[in-house]
Amino acid sequence: MFLAIGVAIAAALFGSMAIQSLTPINEVILSPQEKKCQQIANEGYKMHALYPEAHPDDLPEDDKKRLLYLDDLWMTECVAVLPAESVFSIVNNVERDTSHGE
Repeated sequence: MFLAIGVAIAAALFGSMAIQSLTPINEVILSPQEKKCQQIANEGYKMHALYPEAHPDDLPEDDKKRLLYLDDLWMTECVAVLPAESVFSIVNNVERDTSHGE
């Protein structure tokens, strides 16, 4: 009897694992603020990717203003408002596959 129960539990666990592996994982649902911050982070990353070694004072004036604006926006709208877990999640999900021609 115990063997039958053990086999049934093992079959249920293996079946659950099989279904879970075949089912796509749903994307994390972001709040409107988190979506806004994800866009800010993506745009900021693109700017930093264009000038990876440059100091803000070495950038062209328009790019310098844009980068400083994005950095300020990131700090005031995201870091100061969202919990650390959300900020780290956003940073980890930055779109890093951008081309420099954009």
